Amino acid sequence: MLQTLFISKSKRDEIKAKKAAELERLEARMAQKYLAVFGVEYEPPTGALSSDETWWSQQYQWLRGQGYLLRPRYAPEWVPSWEGSKRNSSDCADRQILRFGQTIDATRLSDGLYVCLKVVEKSVFPDEADIGLYFMSDKLASDPKNHCVPFFEVLSVPDEDDKQIFVMPLLLSFNKFRFDTFGEVMECLRQLFEGFSFMHDHHVAHRDCSRLNIMMDAKDLYAKPYHPVKPHMKRDYSGFTSHYTRTQRPPKYYIIDFGLSRRYDASEENPLEYPIFGGDKTVPEYQKYPNTPLNPFPTDVYYLGNLIREQFLYTKTGFEFLKSLIDDMVQDDPSKRPTMGQAVERFDSILQNLSTWKLRSRVTARDEGSFGYMYHGTAHWRRRIGFIVKRVSAIPRLPQ
Repeated sequence: MLQTLFISKSKRDEIKAKKAAELERLEARMAQKYLAVFGVEYEPPTGALSSDETWWSQQYQWLRGQGYLLRPRYAPEWVPSWEGSKRNSSDCADRQILRFGQTIDATRLSDGLYVCLKVVEKSVFPDEADIGLYFMSDKLASDPKNHCVPFFEVLSVPDEDDKQIFVMPLLLSFNKFRFDTFGEVMECLRQLFEGFSFMHDHHVAHRDCSRLNIMMDAKDLYAKPYHPVKPHMKRDYSGFTSHYTRTQRPPKYYIIDFGLSRRYDASEENPLEYPIFGGDKTVPEYQKYPNTPLNPFPTDVYYLGNLIREQFLYTKTGFEFLKSLIDDMVQDDPSKRPTMGQAVERFDSILQNLSTWKLRSRVTARDEGSFGYMYHGTAHWRRRIGFIVKRVSAIPRLPQ
């Protein structure tokens, strides 16, 4: 019995090895697809700076003067750590290439906080800085309902008048690792409903509420700082990271990217905007009326409903209790959707009616195999018994 409840360190190492092998298999498959499409073999990057990284490297000294230190890879005097050694470059922290050149991580020198720097062109996204700073105003920044990503500072790039750099906390995607319990999912969704309702209450439509724009502050979830490019590795690449569950260390969830967002005057009861496609291309009214100005607030309701539908109802089991609300949020006719405030009220009612047993139950993927079911189920029950004994809340709320 004990052997089924507790998994040894050797077994965990075996599982990590299998994950590494799976990653290698996926990379091999990518190489095969590359050959099929382009007719030449895929050659992994050499480790040299990409064009986007070169731009950031050129800002290294200036950013340092502003109080932000980029990783050694971007220092002017950088020499790859694997050169002149037998080390595999892929095993080195300074070999990891940025995936999205618009953003980069840095360390704030004043307190050692890891931050994210995002460069934008004002001519392309003229309202993003104003909206981000609006939610950082004294009146709004301290409101616990505010889930807009904090803009610590907005920097003007020297000799490039059209470029700004936003300084924000370093975040991870909200679903970077699995949700353990229904309570964890419901707390995540509660924060998202709360955050979008907060934006709407202050007359701001996000207009791009897709999966990529929902993040979490994961710094307290990890036992050791994670590498910003490869979060499954420690920051210094000395080994794999380990993390707590969201029940053990509740994270705060954030809404990011205000590039398409608009702020309206309180007197505008029915603001109209021409459709603009963000990450979610499925908006019914955009398909039907692509050249007609529409109210963006009901579209935000659709976006959030569809995100929940795709991330949980379609891919996980046991979320049927949300179906009625989500069906109403994604109706084809925008006028028939609830407002974000009404959706919040209905969500809160649903949450209050869920039993503690349901909230503590494990979230399972629809395609979870028997090995995953046994492995994750065993670990879940071990934690669950501990939470019950210690009277840990089934809904992991942030400390006030």
